[in-house]
Amino acid sequence: MIKTWIQHIGIALIGLATFLVLAVLVLIWIALGMEGIPVISWEFLSAAPRNGMIAGGIFPAIFGTTLATLVSTLVATPIGIGSAIYLQEYAPVHWITRAIRASIRNLAGIPSIVYGLFGLTIFVQFMGMGLSVLAAGCTLGLLTLPSIIATSEEALRNVPRIMREGALALGATRWETVKTVVLPAAIPGVLTGVILALSRAAGETAPILFTGVAFYTRYIPGSLLDEFMALPYHLYILSTQHHAIETVRPLAFATALTLLALVFVLNFMAIRIRSKYDQGKK
Repeated sequence: MIKTWIQHIGIALIGLATFLVLAVLVLIWIALGMEGIPVISWEFLSAAPRNGMIAGGIFPAIFGTTLATLVSTLVATPIGIGSAIYLQEYAPVHWITRAIRASIRNLAGIPSIVYGLFGLTIFVQFMGMGLSVLAAGCTLGLLTLPSIIATSEEALRNVPRIMREGALALGATRWETVKTVVLPAAIPGVLTGVILALSRAAGETAPILFTGVAFYTRYIPGSLLDEFMALPYHLYILSTQHHAIETVRPLAFATALTLLALVFVLNFMAIRIRSKYDQGKK
């Protein structure tokens, strides 16, 4: 009887925690929506800022955020998935492998501002990329790399070992087993981890602050070596550094709502991808 009550209390506490999280999310959407929705229009989403960012839109910031996130995807995804495959499928089990995994976990906890300083030193100065989309994208790629490695390795670890043993028993090499059996089974978890990591990168300000983001520009970058505007930094400027903060406050709410919508879309894509692959397995 006591165990049953304890179980009911535990379930109730878990449900309460879930409700509180959802309630906070809904309140954020409502607060941003009440102030931001009246400002959002086609001109706001498609035009460049003008009159000192008091009028116009945020299209250069949307484009810059999307482009920098795409570059970080191209940088981090193959390296992250390849590292996860090596650690899970090929690396011997000894203290060096354990030290590598511990280092990856520690890298995931490093403040993003440190990645920004590292990107400034390595990509901007040492490699000569300058303040550019490429330097910012590479920095964001490093930021998301530990999360991609950890989630991809976990997805590979969850593939039943009997599937590997069956492929090897049929004469497949280890790489053929990984390529044709393990990876297809782990794809939902891998892609989910990649998209969630990139949704975090889309909302980061500190790493791009030193590596390529511009305070103000009316134009989208013509190449990967140009500076760019980004939604997180644009929101920071409107909220704290603008000379007419009260005037642009509605624009700040609309920018925050746009950024949140972008992150929401990325998370929704992750949910849809996992659902699609889970249905394919049934």
